[in-house]
Amino acid sequence: MGIFAGIDIGSATSKVVIFKDDEVLSFVIIPSEVEWEAITKLAMEEALEKANLHHSNIDYIISTGYGRRTIDFANETISEITAHSRGTKWLHKNVGSIIDIGGQDSKAILLDENGGVINFAMNDRCAAGTGRFLEHMANVLGVRIDDMGDLSMASEKTAKISSMCTVFAESEVISLLAREWRKEDIIAGLHEAIAKRTSVMVRQCGVKKDVVLSGGVAKNRGMQKALEMELGTDIHVPKEPQITAALGAALLARKKARKA
Repeated sequence: MGIFAGIDIGSATSKVVIFKDDEVLSFVIIPSEVEWEAITKLAMEEALEKANLHHSNIDYIISTGYGRRTIDFANETISEITAHSRGTKWLHKNVGSIIDIGGQDSKAILLDENGGVINFAMNDRCAAGTGRFLEHMANVLGVRIDDMGDLSMASEKTAKISSMCTVFAESEVISLLAREWRKEDIIAGLHEAIAKRTSVMVRQCGVKKDVVLSGGVAKNRGMQKALEMELGTDIHVPKEPQITAALGAALLARKKARKA
């Protein structure tokens, strides 16, 4: 059947998936750095070690993401949209719409019954509403970004955040803190504001059940809840939502190798 690898070099994290016999053998998620190729080689070696494999065991490698063209050991590259659609379809057979919120961009993808892309929209010109935005707001609030989801779920009264510009949103958060608003309520307000912004892009693209949320921000259950409230539908989150594009790249590597 062969052994295949998918690599997703994102702005915040780089991911590697090793795939064989319709099974993920291993995956690695590490922070991205300026030297994309060096950090990706490190991730690849770690993923191979976890799977008890050597680089020579890999039959085909496909890369995707921001830094996909910097990987000289990949056989070819594919777009993030294609990678996300393939990976998410494999994880959730009935997916109709994908919302991916990463470190510095967000995407909405509408699929047909076979997992083909009907339409997509992407916000990659502004970090508002992405992982970087939430990370900055966590620093302003003095909380861990990993705790934001649980904190927002404890909100009793959602604060209103009117701006998604990082600078203006920071000023609003500081003002709310000065007025003694609870951090839980401010975080819930941030999630609500992001959900409203993201839902506009999703609706422009089109919404079909089932909706799947991927990317690092998908691990924030407060963000998941806010999007569910805004879109009026349940949203599914994969067990490991950060590897969907890398998995999709590995699946396409298998397909390419079979045709060769």
